[in-house]
Amino acid sequence: MFGFLKKSAPDQPAATPSSGWFGKLKSGLARTGSQLLDLFSGGGKIDEELYEELETILITADVGMDATRFLLADLRREVKEKRLTEASQLKEALAHCLTKLLKPLAQPLDTGTHQPFVIMLCGVNGAGKTTSIGKLAKHFQSQGKSVLLAAGDTFRAAAREQLMTWGERNNVTVIAQQSGDAAAVIYDAVQAAQARKIDVVLADTAGRLTTQAHLMEEIKKVKRVIAKALPDAPHEVLLVLDANTGQNALSQTKAFDDALGVTGLVLTKLDGTAKGGVIAAIAKAHPIPVRFIGVGEGLDDLRPFVAEEFVAALLGLDA
Repeated sequence: MFGFLKKSAPDQPAATPSSGWFGKLKSGLARTGSQLLDLFSGGGKIDEELYEELETILITADVGMDATRFLLADLRREVKEKRLTEASQLKEALAHCLTKLLKPLAQPLDTGTHQPFVIMLCGVNGAGKTTSIGKLAKHFQSQGKSVLLAAGDTFRAAAREQLMTWGERNNVTVIAQQSGDAAAVIYDAVQAAQARKIDVVLADTAGRLTTQAHLMEEIKKVKRVIAKALPDAPHEVLLVLDANTGQNALSQTKAFDDALGVTGLVLTKLDGTAKGGVIAAIAKAHPIPVRFIGVGEGLDDLRPFVAEEFVAALLGLDA
């Protein structure tokens, strides 16, 4: 039944933010950043035409209509209060408004409240769940925590093999079955974690479209079974979102939240063609904490979301 069982790696010092990380984030958001830079550095005056251009940029950056209107209204207030007149002054004002909107989402995940602390991951196919689990395991190991992985994606053999390989390489406990029920695999994993006094359990689940009613019902069952293995668990339900899906990320957030009560988000692939604005859309329409954002394939390319850092990258400012 068990794929293999190993002890977690010894305590390691926590990784520190680097210019490399910020550089990747800034590069990933360069499409939006360059448009805003062109708009603000044009040397013009703040007028209705400028606001209209800014509105277009924000909407095409996946900010969405509601969040765009909210931001522009807030920006107009800021301009009026501070008596700004030049387009060049708008960048800092927009940074202030965006940071106000996004800061409530920047709530770091605290895994010290329970042992084991059970994290269930969910999302649509291809969002990056399994890859994110490997990176999250590395993140928690770097905090000196022991980690156990539950290969709950029983639909996709590659997902199980991916976790097993990652576990072997990084000396992390993995519990898997060659086939079978996802809920049973995760139930076994939670029990094993209790017996071994593991700090964090990361439970993978199969990707599913929100329109697949039977699969959405199945993932609800997985959550119920986890609670049977350990009352109050899962302690965190993380929804993994591909930043490149734009406004679809908003509908995914709502659907998975309705089904599972999502407590945190992981936004992946911000190093690709992502425009980044969907975080603002989520902040306005469905404000669930963004626990982590990812900017690449490396193990250290997933970091806790910091609103000020994200806004600086989006607007082409220094960190």
